[in-house]
Amino acid sequence: MAAQCVTKVALNVSCANLLDKDIGSKSDPLCVLFLNTSGQQWYEVERTERIKNCLNPQFSKTFIIDYYFEVVQKLKFGVYDIDNKTIELSDDDFLGECECTLGQIVSSKKLTRPLVMKTGRPAGKGSITISAEEIKDNRVVLFEMEARKLDNKDLFGKSDPYLEFHKQTSDGNWLMVHRTEVVKNNLNPVWRPFKISLNSLCYGDMDKTIKVECYDYDNDGSHDLIGTFQTTMTKLKEASRSSPVEFECINEKKKKKKKKKK
Repeated sequence: MAAQCVTKVALNVSCANLLDKDIGSKSDPLCVLFLNTSGQQWYEVERTERIKNCLNPQFSKTFIIDYYFEVVQKLKFGVYDIDNKTIELSDDDFLGECECTLGQIVSSKKLTRPLVMKTGRPAGKGSITISAEEIKDNRVVLFEMEARKLDNKDLFGKSDPYLEFHKQTSDGNWLMVHRTEVVKNNLNPVWRPFKISLNSLCYGDMDKTIKVECYDYDNDGSHDLIGTFQTTMTKLKEASRSSPVEFECINEKKKKKKKKKK
């Protein structure tokens, strides 16, 4: 008899205090999810995006896994410093790993563990946090986003803006669920259309607050906040190509200093 799939689970990953393997800059981390089927055999399921020059990455890539009732599903999260374009991991610096079961993550909803090296020794002060939520809503939202007259954060050239979407968890913290591409040297950017599942964006709740942050990308990882706004899907769904919805993207720190803020 085949095991019954109870539900699909979405896993979000972030790390803190990663080992710095790069000279003159910071590690460029990527997280790989492995699944254990039997014995010592691990196979790769998926990878997150690579984040440049960052020792405390929040990965926007969400891992979607089938959760089987009363089956021990062993997972391993490996973190690597990616400095080349090859797909192999053997030529990349290893930053640590964490083994656990999907059941442990699901039962705790948010699991934080220290990262360890292959020898079992601590990977410095590195840690990994995995958040889990059941996917109850399969609807998907298509976004077409653009901005106008963004604040210029660069001395030479113009800002390189990108957006981050966050939803609020039950403990009041914000969880990043999507990051757009960077539009180089442009204060009036038009981002490529993208899709976010309604479950990832707001737990399927049309009135749940969504926070959108706009940053100026910097190669050294010190991205500058341009501005932020909050909304809901109820408000967003009013938008169409012929009648877009507009928000003021405000930097509260600049607002307090009575500087140009919009």
